[in-house]
Amino acid sequence: MLAVLLIAGGVGVMSQSNAADSQSSSPNSPAPDTMQARVAACAACHGAQGQGTDNDYFPRLAGKPADYLFNQLQNFREGRRRYPPMNYLVTYLSDDYLHQIATYFSQMRPPYPTPAAATLPDSQMARGRDIVLKGDTSKNVPACIACHGNGLTGMQPAIPGLVGLHRDYISAQLGAWRSGTRHALAPDCMHAIATRLDDADIGAVAAWLSTQPAPQNPVPAPAGSMKTPLACGSEPQ
Repeated sequence: MLAVLLIAGGVGVMSQSNAADSQSSSPNSPAPDTMQARVAACAACHGAQGQGTDNDYFPRLAGKPADYLFNQLQNFREGRRRYPPMNYLVTYLSDDYLHQIATYFSQMRPPYPTPAAATLPDSQMARGRDIVLKGDTSKNVPACIACHGNGLTGMQPAIPGLVGLHRDYISAQLGAWRSGTRHALAPDCMHAIATRLDDADIGAVAAWLSTQPAPQNPVPAPAGSMKTPLACGSEPQ
């Protein structure tokens, strides 16, 4: 009799477990309330860990400073950056929620993609390298590394890394800053710099940056470790 009861009890437990499993997998069950689940819409374009995708215009988010990502989400919400799917996604999200999203992706550390091969003549690639590493005093353009770091991995709390980005994405963003279709909080330092670059300069910078590998420890430099050459509204001074 005991054996029968144990077997019967086991069947009952199994039946309840199966029922629970069936209920948990029901199409009407709520999604798990985790940040991974909440950012699923982001992952569709930017990758599950924010690593970016093969689409040139969907950039890497992973590992960038949280305040930089937060600033960009605010810019999309307020219309300082214009890309309808992003503007729509964040229209009704609070600052607190945007900061949670930014913090989540800032903590991701997926591998970087293989750098692109050089696509321009050597002379143009050299021009891009010179602007990135030395700037151009004749145009009052500081070196990119003066703000984005020697390893091009950015600086806390709000300067982004430039490695791991596609050439066309970099070119498009510099063009958007130059034309004024992308804005940041005043003083808008990137708009000021981009207006001093011509099309050839932008193409050369974008091409050279896209060929650069990530350093062995690709984390943003500590806050205050560099004195930036000009004031930026989105970066605390």
